Amino acid sequence: MLRPQTKHAVPPAGDICRLSAIEIADAIRRKKLSVREVVTAFLDRIETVNPLVNAIVSLRDRGDILREADAADSRRREGETGPLFGLPIAIKDLASTTGLRTSFGSPIFADFVPQEDDFFVERIRDAGAIIIGKTNVPEFGLGSNTYNPVFGPTLNAFDPALTAGGSSGGAAVALALDMVPVADGSDFGGSLRNPAAWNNVYGFRPSQGLIPGGPDLEVFHAQMGVDGPMGRNVADMALLLDVQAGYHPHAPLSYEKQGSFLEGLGTPAKGGRVAWFGDLGGHLPVEPGILDLCEAALGRFAEASFLADPFKPDFDLEGLWQAFVTLRQASSGCALKMHYDDPSRRGLLKPEAVWEVENAMRLTAPQIRAASVIRTSWHRMLLSIFDRFDLIALPTAQVFPFDVGTHWPREVAGRAMDSYHRWMQVSAFATLGGCPAVNVPIGFDDKGRPMGMQLIGRPRGDLAVLQAAAAYEAILPWQAGA
Repeated sequence: MLRPQTKHAVPPAGDICRLSAIEIADAIRRKKLSVREVVTAFLDRIETVNPLVNAIVSLRDRGDILREADAADSRRREGETGPLFGLPIAIKDLASTTGLRTSFGSPIFADFVPQEDDFFVERIRDAGAIIIGKTNVPEFGLGSNTYNPVFGPTLNAFDPALTAGGSSGGAAVALALDMVPVADGSDFGGSLRNPAAWNNVYGFRPSQGLIPGGPDLEVFHAQMGVDGPMGRNVADMALLLDVQAGYHPHAPLSYEKQGSFLEGLGTPAKGGRVAWFGDLGGHLPVEPGILDLCEAALGRFAEASFLADPFKPDFDLEGLWQAFVTLRQASSGCALKMHYDDPSRRGLLKPEAVWEVENAMRLTAPQIRAASVIRTSWHRMLLSIFDRFDLIALPTAQVFPFDVGTHWPREVAGRAMDSYHRWMQVSAFATLGGCPAVNVPIGFDDKGRPMGMQLIGRPRGDLAVLQAAAAYEAILPWQAGA
């Protein structure tokens, strides 16, 4: 089964909403479509579909959005343009948006309205996009299941009984059901990749530093969480990445991009060698059926001259996971401690947030340094792998989408999970290496549940990964989305 129909009772999207982001931007630029027409089409789609899935939250008033669209049309008549000009976009609810509620999925911030944008949000505005609302997230982005006490759960694009994944679950579902033309997301433990896999769209985790993070209180330590684009096709992701990426002086570990990613897709990939990690020789528990879908996808990828060979790195993989856990606690746990320390806020934190904080408080400086040393060794290992291979392939998730009422799987393939994120261990390999990684759709199981595969490239080899994903997309026998 390649692509089952969504089980949601939604009508097919109209012509405008099915256009790619690039096609819409081009039509606006050439005055084939007005911004008002585009925005109206997507708002109508949201009105019809979003009540069924709860992907978009804090939606702005329609009248205010349309007035902004009319103003954009006036500026367009005067010659103003931009790469995202006129595109309606909903920003992930972990990113600050000036004048628009940003809850982080937490009751602590249920009424918080920021007075400044995250750096990449400011760039999206400057590129001409119209920000219409936010996309739903788990509380503080913790866990790959999008639910929170402020807005409730987001449902999978294909099956209302299943989770959308996370933490960019709202973004993935909004894309899959044609409520937005392109979307942003963020990724620490697979949050751009997992929800893309579970909703049959693309998600791209860029190299560490390509997209500046912030503004933030701390800008030097760890740097394992990144922002990035999601799309119904690879070119749309490149369009958004061109806007998001590039050095910012207040993000000192960021760096300038080299040319346009969208233009770079004009040069097709020539093929290459793929190191197929699979389940790492049984190290990773993986639900039955996932590896079969991945191997079938790799078989198709061979048609684009990307040839896969099984490979298992000679590395202490359990030690690597523990390093990930330590470094995540040292960053996310410590960042949440200010809420834990406030008696009026501690009771509002989900158990996973409390777990991160309390474990962070037990860490010592030597433990954090030892984890960073392991991370450095893994980076060296990856560089040696990329001396032999062009890409690494892995399943994007170790389980298919599960019941939306299950907070996280307690067991995978007969093995108990010892933390709320152990079942997403497969996402840590690119994160710890600072590598670019893209989720590509690979199909559905016999229950109609979507799955995806990660293609991981050399650090700062973002264009090569996108070119490979485009080569894969060209031989995909179905279209992304729902």
